[in-house]
Amino acid sequence: WIMKRRYEEAQLFLLFTVASTQPFHPETMKLLFALACIASSTSAFVPTTRTFARRSWAAPSALNMAEALTQDELKKMVGYKSVDDYVKSGMVVGLGTGSTAYYAVERVGEKLKSGELEDIVCIPTSIRTKEQAEELGIPLVTLDTHSKLDVAIDGADEVDPDLNLVKGGGGALLREKMVEVCAEKFIVIVDESKICDGLGPGFPVPVEITPFCHEHTLRTVAALPSCAGCEPVLRMGSSSSNVNDGDEIAVTDNGNYIVDLHFKEPITDAPKMASEIKATVGVVDHGLFCGLTTAVIIAGSDGISVKE
Repeated sequence: WIMKRRYEEAQLFLLFTVASTQPFHPETMKLLFALACIASSTSAFVPTTRTFARRSWAAPSALNMAEALTQDELKKMVGYKSVDDYVKSGMVVGLGTGSTAYYAVERVGEKLKSGELEDIVCIPTSIRTKEQAEELGIPLVTLDTHSKLDVAIDGADEVDPDLNLVKGGGGALLREKMVEVCAEKFIVIVDESKICDGLGPGFPVPVEITPFCHEHTLRTVAALPSCAGCEPVLRMGSSSSNVNDGDEIAVTDNGNYIVDLHFKEPITDAPKMASEIKATVGVVDHGLFCGLTTAVIIAGSDGISVKE
């Protein structure tokens, strides 16, 4: 009986191993797992450890999510989860800006309408977010009356291993930072494409500057030691996109300009760069968010994970 059981265990393990590691066609994958299930149902051995249970579901989960979920659906997953996990009745909440933060705002509106959330007020980080929140009936205040927030939720353009961020692709970096630095918890929501080994090459660092002598400020920032090798590009067209989509200089909600710093190599010391840029006269603020993140909720092909 013992030898029979070991043989059946070996069969089951082989089926699960092959099915979860080989790049088979989805229909072949389904067949292998069906055979594995038949083997397990006829065996005298019932697995009680993690090994078979986890291996049997890992591959189908990754396969199904990769096939079924678009990037927008992944963004919706993390946006909704951030509100479900971190927003409670009676809180003061910061509402971020961007395509991922949009779903967090949407979720707040849904839960207020259903009565799941009560007595909360929110602070938007842009005109776009303010308009969305008003359409959803979300009560809004400002930092002038509520300087301390329980939680702020926002997306990011890049996240490094130390949870430093690049933000501001949507042009709202100043208001985002003003709100999020006041929050007891800052929850970042992204899809896995935003995770990187080093900030810089994957997404330009935006710097908000005053219109007065903006070309001088652009050159000054680019000449900083920590910014060596960057290519400064004045944002044109819409301030909500770092892609040149117009002939006029992009203007932020605050009436300022944005310079996008393009890097070919990873930034070696993001906090130092943040400090040097911020100390430059003519700079209003920048899109490096260092040391602010409480947790990052990441949606990927294998599900949702949280990094703190």
